[in-house]
Amino acid sequence: MLARRRIRIAVMTIVVMMPLSAAWLTWAAAAGNVAGAQSTKPAISAAAMAEYRRALEKYNEIHGAYMAAASAYWSAIADKRKTRFAKRARNEPLVIDDYVLTQPPVYTGPPKPVDPSAPKAETPPPPSVPVVADFLNAAMQEYKFAPRRPQTEIAFKRAYAQVAAAAGLAKEQAVRIYGFEASGNGAYDVQAGLEYNKPGARAITTALGYNQLLAANSVELMAESGGKFLAILEAEARGLPDAQKAALERTIAVVRAMIAFARSVPDDWGQHELLANAPKGLAIHAMNLDLDVGPLLQTQKLLDSIVFARKKGYGPALRAAELEMMNLTGDGNGFDMVLMPEGWRSQVPTANFFQRSGYGHNPVAQRNNVVVTLIAATDAVMDGEIKKQGAKDLAALFPN
Repeated sequence: MLARRRIRIAVMTIVVMMPLSAAWLTWAAAAGNVAGAQSTKPAISAAAMAEYRRALEKYNEIHGAYMAAASAYWSAIADKRKTRFAKRARNEPLVIDDYVLTQPPVYTGPPKPVDPSAPKAETPPPPSVPVVADFLNAAMQEYKFAPRRPQTEIAFKRAYAQVAAAAGLAKEQAVRIYGFEASGNGAYDVQAGLEYNKPGARAITTALGYNQLLAANSVELMAESGGKFLAILEAEARGLPDAQKAALERTIAVVRAMIAFARSVPDDWGQHELLANAPKGLAIHAMNLDLDVGPLLQTQKLLDSIVFARKKGYGPALRAAELEMMNLTGDGNGFDMVLMPEGWRSQVPTANFFQRSGYGHNPVAQRNNVVVTLIAATDAVMDGEIKKQGAKDLAALFPN
């Protein structure tokens, strides 16, 4: 899974010291002396420290040169991107030199030496990522709401296929991207890192569902397309029997409250990321699990990319791999690849379409380091995943 953007809360622990008996203090002092004696490090020789300083100086020299080259490279990437977008806005043709044509610098020097006199650093635990149980708990705590979850996987696939087809997604687009993003057999509640039932597996991001929406995606979609979702849900409610209508109207009321929260900040990705990490934002993400709302969210993410291309005057239907490029790198960068002449694709590095940190965390883009190989690798994965039963089931439910 590729990849695809956070509040940090500092927690201060207050320790209250209680009066202790003299005997206990005597015992504790003795124990402390023993522990201190056991933990005292042996003296570090002058020769060892001198060797460390020589190694550190060499490392700083080599690593510093690498950092300078990398900074210059990624500055050039950003500058060229601005130039391309400005030229397109003026309807000016691009030339291949509007891209950086070299690969990013790779550090091949020695690792940073360890200070022998420094205390041994403990490896911090991996950061905790909210999971489905957290999303559901937030929905209940913040909105007193439990998503209407499907009784079977086929039920969710059927709802998704109907919504996606009605929105104008082609079967080829929906099924191949489902295969790529959700591993071909992923359930409606599949989360990144937990695609397979392996011991020790843990969530690596909040990416969720058939199209692996991040929590920030859910907040952004609710902010930007919430009115559209309400219109669809309200039209559906009007045709339901009273009991079902009442249930859907409760969902509609919650969606309306979520829209208000999502729109409480400017329409900006960074602002939506902040909201996504708050309890109300996690509750919005839980809507991906709802049989009425989830297909709307999952579909809209892809539809936004298709609409983006249409607004830019792109006539042909986007192939699934091209649509995935927009899903992977953002609409602007992905569309930049879509428009690229075939003859350039073997020359232009994929780094042109990423931020530095995103590229550093995307081994697929690093391995397939020019546009033609990245698109081909994406197609190859899709070719394999659509042979799995989950993808076949979705394809069979999609209207012809």
